[in-house]
Order: sequence, then structure tokens, then C-alpha cells
Amino acid sequence: MNWLIVVAGGVIGAPLRYLTDRFVQSRHASAFPWGTFAVNVTGCLVLGVLTGSAAVGPDLRLFLGTGLCGALTTYSTFSYETLRLTETGAGPQAFVNVVGSVAAGLAAAFAGFALGQSVWP
Repeated sequence: MNWLIVVAGGVIGAPLRYLTDRFVQSRHASAFPWGTFAVNVTGCLVLGVLTGSAAVGPDLRLFLGTGLCGALTTYSTFSYETLRLTETGAGPQAFVNVVGSVAAGLAAAFAGFALGQSVWP
């Protein structure tokens, strides 16, 4: 039964990832992958909240954490877009993408964890 909970979260997370990426990216003229950056940092924040909160039950963790966030965030697209930036001569942007994504993702996870502990202990 757990796999159905994960599937339900993924059914929401995958289109949410695509639509958010397109929405964010359409508002920037640069080649920097702002849409992927946004969904990955958001996913880190949500997972941080889930991890920090003792009030969240196992089914909700499966639905939001594994299903929704698993489909929302994307390491493969992050890697591909970084590679494309490098191939097109945008090495500095590729570097900023890697360092910025890791730093912002970790910061979001830590902030989410603190939020989860303080709001839903």
C-alpha cells in the first residue's frame, strides 16, 4: 500500500516540477537554470520541515517526502543543465549553479528542519 502513497505524491510532484520550472524560467532571459534551482531548493526546504517535525506521520512523509519531493526535485536535470552551461562556454555560470545549488539546498534543508522543530515539534 505504501507504493500507492508514493505514486500519489509523484503524480502531483512531476507536473508541479515541470510547470514551476517553465514558469520561473520564462521570467529570466539568462541561460542560468533558475527553474531547476527553484524546485530543488523548495524540495530541500520541504524535506527539512518533514525531517524536523515529529508531528508528521509516516504516510504523510511517504506522500510529501518520497512521492512529491522525489518527483519535484531533480538531480539529473541539475547535472544536465550544468553540463550544457559548460559546453556552451558558460563555465562561470556552471560553477555558480553547482556551488549555489548545494549551498542554497543545504541552507533550505537546515531552515526547514528548524521550522519543523519549532512549529510542529
